[in-house]
Amino acid sequence: MTYSDAIQYLYSFRRFGAKFGLETTLTLAGLFGNPQRKLRFIHVAGTNGKGSTCAMLESIYRATGLKVGLFTSPHLVSFRERIQINREMIRENEVAVLVEDLQFQIKNLKTHPTFFEVVTVIALRYFAAKQCDLVIWETGLGGRLDATNIVIPLASVITNVQMDHQQWLGNTIVDIAREKAGIIKTGVPCFSAAEDEQALQTIAKVAAQQNAAFWTVARSDAEEMRNFEIPLCGDHQLLNAALAVAVVRLLGNQISVPQQAIRTGLKDVQWPGRFQIIQRGPQTIVLDGAHNPAGAQSLAAELQRRFPDQQITLVLATMQDKDFKSICKTLVPLAKEVLVTRAGSDRAADTADLRKCCQDVSREARVETFGSLSDALRAAQSNPLVVVTGSLHLIGEAIELLGLSDSPSERELNEYMPAKK
Repeated sequence: MTYSDAIQYLYSFRRFGAKFGLETTLTLAGLFGNPQRKLRFIHVAGTNGKGSTCAMLESIYRATGLKVGLFTSPHLVSFRERIQINREMIRENEVAVLVEDLQFQIKNLKTHPTFFEVVTVIALRYFAAKQCDLVIWETGLGGRLDATNIVIPLASVITNVQMDHQQWLGNTIVDIAREKAGIIKTGVPCFSAAEDEQALQTIAKVAAQQNAAFWTVARSDAEEMRNFEIPLCGDHQLLNAALAVAVVRLLGNQISVPQQAIRTGLKDVQWPGRFQIIQRGPQTIVLDGAHNPAGAQSLAAELQRRFPDQQITLVLATMQDKDFKSICKTLVPLAKEVLVTRAGSDRAADTADLRKCCQDVSREARVETFGSLSDALRAAQSNPLVVVTGSLHLIGEAIELLGLSDSPSERELNEYMPAKK
């Protein structure tokens, strides 16, 4: 099997959507000798910030000399972004071998696995085969019934709890918090930077039921992070950093990490598409994957802090199943003009709906519609400050168009639709 064959095979899983539950993942992992039992994990869930927190944890532990696996989703351009060791993506030939093995075993299953279940087991096999010292392990959706939840980690981390994915996780903060708190295991310490009081109470209750020590990280704790050099922009990243550092320090009796490794790890952390600033001659382009109301608020705050007197051209595309009205309400008032386009996704919001929403929010901003991101960027090429946002899928497109990646595009692999619980 070639890498191209493997990717085409993975594309075939789109028709199975995604589902909640651990049974199929456990069965599939069992067919390969339960590789998760050979590894140490830090399991990270949360509405926003979990990818950045994972990147910080990985960078800190790598700075100590450990071999660190990193499992995240979705990918921006290449499927191989999802599975990395010491920030090197899994090689194409290794993907091919693992997928071919999996293809053979799937024939023995009564229930056909989903794309995410398959990728989860591929990652476990890869990390175990490479004998990773530690794996930073990000949930896909929710937590309690997410395929990643078959592991017993050293620590469970919940970055925050905000309104997103309500159609699958529940319509209240308490419902969503309960789902994310499902990653808490008996006797395993839990950490959270959640700020909503109801969310914190819910997480604390689950932790108590699991006899798990529970630590919280607050905005006041983030102030210490100003003493560190952190290339990821935004005050919200200081909170993510404080959370990562709290985990590292509290796990120090299991994995010793010198203070200098914390400092080096934070200084060297990379996480594209999150207030990523690109300078192209006199033009500044900001790429930010804000795709829910809380993400839009963080983006707006950082734009106002960093570019208080500059006129902004907003290039916007969202998904239909997101609260794009709230996203528009937060971001459109900051813009001189809004270039509405459509992300290359089956779930993309209709440009007419998005345009109307932008016009309803602001009569001052000029709103135009473009059939593609490339057309929108071309129209904005003489504008001094351009902000591309609304969807991680859109950010992946932008990274390609701006020549920031030499990997072939495999963004369509992100296009699986979760089924209801």
